Amino acid sequence: MKKSSFVAMILGTVSGILFAIGMCMALIPEWESFNQGVILGCLGVILALITLFLWRKMENKEPVKISKKSILIFVIAIIGILALGVGMCFCMVWNNMIFGIVIGVIGILFLLSLIPVIKGIKK
Repeated sequence: MKKSSFVAMILGTVSGILFAIGMCMALIPEWESFNQGVILGCLGVILALITLFLWRKMENKEPVKISKKSILIFVIAIIGILALGVGMCFCMVWNNMIFGIVIGVIGILFLLSLIPVIKGIKK
């Protein structure tokens, strides 16, 4: 295993754990630690971004270039993730299965639309 892959694996795991614990802290009311959970979750996201940039530097890859296509991909991904999450909340938290399934399927369709946007459609 290359050193860059090992470092990325460790930092990625730590950032994922920080994010997951932060979201649990924020979303489980019995813990009464919403603000601390949001802060910990944000630290996990920041560490994930640092991991990405550090790994690209260790692999001698060019920095990520921001284009209109990458912004479009980002927006579609965010909409899809949020719609899927809201659909899950409707089903699991608010006991509204039909509306939750419809919103969740819309989120899944947005996420599936990322494939042709990223890869393109070829003959």
